[in-house]
Amino acid sequence: MNYTESEIMEYIEEEDAKFIRLAFRDAFGVQKNISIMPSEIHKAFKEGIPINAKAIRGFETSGESSLYLKPDPATLSVLPWRPDSGRVLRMFCDVCKADSSPYEADTRYILKKAVEEAEAVGVEFKFGSEMEFYLFKTDDEARPTKIPYDEAGYLDIAPLDRGENIRREICLTIEEMGLTPERSHHERGPGQNEIDFHYGKPLKAADQIITFKMVVATVADRNGLYADFSPMPLSDKPGNGYHINIFAKDNNGEDVVKYAAAGILDKIKDITIFLNPTDSSYNRFGNSTAPDKVNWSSMGGSELMYISDEHGRTRVELRSPDALSNPYLAYALLIHAGLYGIKNKLELPKEMDAESVSLPKSRKEALKAAKNSDFINEILPKVIVDKYIS
Repeated sequence: MNYTESEIMEYIEEEDAKFIRLAFRDAFGVQKNISIMPSEIHKAFKEGIPINAKAIRGFETSGESSLYLKPDPATLSVLPWRPDSGRVLRMFCDVCKADSSPYEADTRYILKKAVEEAEAVGVEFKFGSEMEFYLFKTDDEARPTKIPYDEAGYLDIAPLDRGENIRREICLTIEEMGLTPERSHHERGPGQNEIDFHYGKPLKAADQIITFKMVVATVADRNGLYADFSPMPLSDKPGNGYHINIFAKDNNGEDVVKYAAAGILDKIKDITIFLNPTDSSYNRFGNSTAPDKVNWSSMGGSELMYISDEHGRTRVELRSPDALSNPYLAYALLIHAGLYGIKNKLELPKEMDAESVSLPKSRKEALKAAKNSDFINEILPKVIVDKYIS
């Protein structure tokens, strides 16, 4: 719901809120925040709350000593784990310059621009997510270990699956914050879990992922555990993926997602560094059921993209990204690659072609592909490309 400033002030009073967290993200999608008192809300909406630009990854070369956070009223939520008296609210923010213009390297702004470009040509995108994470025990000083919380496997149940109550608490907490998880279950690895979300509009879907990771980390910590989203927490066990379900239709209501899928396959090597930003991301490729080739299948195995016709519409699932990626950049690049496929009416290559090229085998190879890509350099500001490359 898109509240007005006065409605938010009324809500603050009704909820006895004492702190408002203004949340944003650095170039790599890591959530940051600054807390303000209710008396500062008017200033936040009108002028923005200043932050030290030089101290945030991706903002250092902005040319501004300060950047400003302007809250998005549509993202207002209560942090359920904080006290009922003196509650804490949270709003996502856009990052602006002193003159109130958007900061071009704010990845939330980059996603907004991608959505506007799609709308201008009559295409609507939506994204759903399936994100995996491990739960590890902590030691006597609350430091994370590499000891899994359980030894369960795929779709196992309690008591073998000890994460059942943790997932339940995560889902209920997320619902309290106005989001709707779709399903949850134990994954293949010991202590590995997955929670999935319905399709949502790109900006909301990206905000949702940031909220989800915060909730998972918080609930795990409250239960004396550590949540690990990294691509390969255990070298000999399945890695953590961030599978992205993609929906696209045109103004006539026609399903154009297969064209979009062909465009994404065409540009996947160019965008991989933004979907898989760490060295360990490339250790995951080819491990267990994680993909390592640029291919697709309707069977659902170890392919890069799973494409099937279900209940009258096409389902497209991209399986290469991992949870250390920035969802705002990921969705923006998938929209642009999808539009490339739609505009050019690209056809999908042969299913599971034996001659499929490989995904980048290392971060270095992925960086080279992005650096030499006209597609990337036309879409992303130089400061973002340089930050990933450096």
